[in-house]
Amino acid sequence: MIEKYYRRIIDGVPTAVIVADQNLNAVFTNPAFRNLFLSGKVKGSLGEVTRCANNGMRCGGKDCRGCPLYNAFDDALCTNKTVNRRIYQKVRTDSVTRDVSYSLTVKPLGDGLCMGTIDDAYELEIAQELQTAKNIQQRLLPAGNWAGGKRYSYMYIPCRDIGGDLPDVFTVGNSACGMIADVSGKGISAGMLSAFVKAAYDKKEFSPAKAIANLNAKFAELNLDEKNYVTVAAVRIDGDSITYSTAGHNVPILLKTDSGITRIMLNSPPVSNWFENPSYFEDAIHYKKGDILVLLTDGVTECRNARGEMFGADGAIKTLSVSRTADEFIKNLEENLKNFCSDLNDDITAIAFDL
Repeated sequence: MIEKYYRRIIDGVPTAVIVADQNLNAVFTNPAFRNLFLSGKVKGSLGEVTRCANNGMRCGGKDCRGCPLYNAFDDALCTNKTVNRRIYQKVRTDSVTRDVSYSLTVKPLGDGLCMGTIDDAYELEIAQELQTAKNIQQRLLPAGNWAGGKRYSYMYIPCRDIGGDLPDVFTVGNSACGMIADVSGKGISAGMLSAFVKAAYDKKEFSPAKAIANLNAKFAELNLDEKNYVTVAAVRIDGDSITYSTAGHNVPILLKTDSGITRIMLNSPPVSNWFENPSYFEDAIHYKKGDILVLLTDGVTECRNARGEMFGADGAIKTLSVSRTADEFIKNLEENLKNFCSDLNDDITAIAFDL
């Protein structure tokens, strides 16, 4: 009865608690501990209950030599003294492996048992929140391969867990529309701003220029400082023509035809609070069946290799020149960028349409 009472108390405390036996197996973890590590396990090896990425099912084996978590419990049992350690560990969050750290206090309880409590575990909580945000951002990406009767393919590779680029493809009437945006900054703040763009961009507006102007008006309502801005390129593909508009997007729209590749650009301000009542314009260009239309962000063109050389618009044009379809271009572009630069320092995004 008393044991159940104590168990109920420990289950109710907000501090993460783990009790291990003399064999260094967890014989109890409270809900706060299980919520922190997302393990769902009350008992098991130290690796299992913390979802250790280093062979947790065989915790304590040769792969665990030097493990600070294992050593903290082992030292507390051997010395019969309280041990305080900063633990650095690789854990699994869904299908992703992450580096986390936390402060662990291990106190001997007698009878071959010791209790560990965890403090300062913000890194774990942040890692879990980042994974949730990453999953949400993935849901913002285009879900299919067809829009308005046109087949498309796209690539989105964020340089961090959360990216600031946004590719979007949708249908207005009978026309296929594409929009690619690049927000200022990186990481969580950029991800939040890209989510705003996804929600605020008017997918019912037939005119790309008006859609961008409407986005700018909604952006102004956020009242952000001048460091925040968004560059946008938008297209509407009709029966034989492409209507396009840009907002501060200095990366060219590319159109591959039988006669070569056309670079399309328009000078216009980005979506920002820099100007009062900025004007956005649109223009049109004709295409033929079999052509390929490409939208890019500057993460593609400004990607640098170890020698400091940029991939450039020329790198994208060369890739497009040897690609027969939109899907083939996206695959070739991803391979060429990875061969060109092993360490990406910006989000990489591209959309390609088969016309």
